[in-house]
Amino acid sequence: MPSGSKPHAIVVENLSVRYRTTLEKRQTLKSTLLRLGRTKHEVKHIDALKAINLTVNRGEFLGIIGHNGAGKSTLLRTIAGILPPSNGRVSVYGDVTTLLSVGIGFNPQLTGRDNIRLSALANGYSTKEIAKKEDEIADFSELGEFINYPMKTYSSGMYSRLGFAVVSHMDPDILLIDEALSAGDAAFREKAAARIQVMMEKASAILLVSHGLKTVTEMATKCLWLDHGEMMGLGNCDEVVEAYKESVRAGKSTIANEEI
Repeated sequence: MPSGSKPHAIVVENLSVRYRTTLEKRQTLKSTLLRLGRTKHEVKHIDALKAINLTVNRGEFLGIIGHNGAGKSTLLRTIAGILPPSNGRVSVYGDVTTLLSVGIGFNPQLTGRDNIRLSALANGYSTKEIAKKEDEIADFSELGEFINYPMKTYSSGMYSRLGFAVVSHMDPDILLIDEALSAGDAAFREKAAARIQVMMEKASAILLVSHGLKTVTEMATKCLWLDHGEMMGLGNCDEVVEAYKESVRAGKSTIANEEI
């Protein structure tokens, strides 16, 4: 780390995110007919994150675990600036690169190779640099001849593999990943994990949301457990994951599709 630079990559202070949604009230048949099809709605607020305090330093790999709907993806999207905080503050010291959903930012009408070029241009690479990275990314994605096909012909797994290949070859400073390592077969997931290790050696900070508890404990330097928008644990991965499993065994939490 350069002398005088900030050790922090991300600082989250008292962060809360609240969604406002509307629900259609259940009506009797009679009241519905009398209202001539007019729908009555009820406003409901959902607290996706509640007073989160978190610091991620450079060189750290934070694994984020929890059941579906725990607030994991909401946290990443708020750090990325996609969602605004309802309360609190997020400070990011560096350039953030995100892999938060399958194929985000890709144009399905263009080929995979064209999308590689556009992504590289958007990240400020020169034509010469793009020419070099283009083949590296195409080879890493293992899409073969499909790299020259329009992405509208791709499966979701192919989208995700190319998305990871693009992001991981753009030398990101701070990387946010939401379940990207679930893409592809076991061999590709192993290669993706090795690629992330290379990125970590460059002192990038990485945040990974994953249902794969084994993946998290093997790769992350510390773990965060969220449950219904609240922080339940933060620290050593073995300890946090074991506390999460114990909560599941006690019936206080749920697991869906995780590797236990």
